Amino acid sequence: MIFSSKLIEGVLVKRYKRFFADIELLDGQVITAHCANTGSMRGVLSAGNKVWVSKSDDPKRKLSYSWQSVEVDGIAIGINTHNPNKLVHEALVQRKIKALLSYNHIRSEVKYGEENSRIDFLLSDDEGRLCYLEVKNVHFSMEELGKKTAIFPDSVTARGTKHLNELMGVVAQGHRAVVVYCVQRSDCERLRFGVEFDPVYATTAIEAMNKGVEMFSYSCKVNPDGIVLNGLMQLIKEI
Repeated sequence: MIFSSKLIEGVLVKRYKRFFADIELLDGQVITAHCANTGSMRGVLSAGNKVWVSKSDDPKRKLSYSWQSVEVDGIAIGINTHNPNKLVHEALVQRKIKALLSYNHIRSEVKYGEENSRIDFLLSDDEGRLCYLEVKNVHFSMEELGKKTAIFPDSVTARGTKHLNELMGVVAQGHRAVVVYCVQRSDCERLRFGVEFDPVYATTAIEAMNKGVEMFSYSCKVNPDGIVLNGLMQLIKEI
């Protein structure tokens, strides 16, 4: 995924009201950028962190700037939660996800489940076999046993647990269900479920895998020009 224009560098002043971030650009100008990440953003919100924003010329936008990435300990981390779906869609089109090569039809934001949810992608092959694909954004990591480990979730996500329950229902109906954890950083070797942050999600994820929901985690290469879905990572299937 290539950004339409090169990102603009600055430093984080503060993030507030979930959707807003004040950022000082290199020329000293302080701008307010839209923050698409409404989660806890654990580990990336220290004032003074180097950040990158994109700028839109759309006159209809209330905020011209969007916060895209942040640098922590020398590692660029994508924080825009809209980007993982774009990255996975691009990888599907370019046939880079080996586990999903049999599907050549892609639909986005399709209603499903008993609670009228929307699946990120509904895939199908020429025989009409369906695969329900959910994408999750990951940015938080911890050093564990000498390995950099991505953690999801990093806060309570009732919505995420609901998605897992609905995917188990999809499998029970005879369809395929997949979750892709898109880790928007390049320094992690593996991913585990954040049982200390949301034990309900973590235990439900293990249950979902045991009932046939497939799960994969991918790292990303992040730079001011764009973000690329990178290698398949180890996913720890226990808590």
